[in-house]
Amino acid sequence: MFRRTFWFTAGAAAGVWATTKVNRKIKQLTPESLAAQAANKAIDAGHRLKDFALDVRAGMAQREAELGEALGLEHDPDAELPAQRRVVAIENRAPGSRKHQITSHQTYENGSYTYNRNEDH
Repeated sequence: MFRRTFWFTAGAAAGVWATTKVNRKIKQLTPESLAAQAANKAIDAGHRLKDFALDVRAGMAQREAELGEALGLEHDPDAELPAQRRVVAIENRAPGSRKHQITSHQTYENGSYTYNRNEDH
């Protein structure tokens, strides 16, 4: 009699355990649960990618400092770049000034030479 009670109890416990396990698995496989799991994994991947990028950036800054020290350069890597310089070929004139502007069939100041841009071709 004790043996039958033992096996009955063991079977009931195994059934409850299996039913619970199956119900949990079914809940994990619902579309809402799968979407939530995918979103969580995407967020985790994003955090890992951000950490990786920060590690790479820190390593680059460290290596740049090491190279600058080894080469004797004193350059702040976070400093702003200098402003871009414009190359000025002809002195700036007022907008209405035509003194040195040359167009097709126009003479220079001394009047001895005419420039025709079509002659060069």
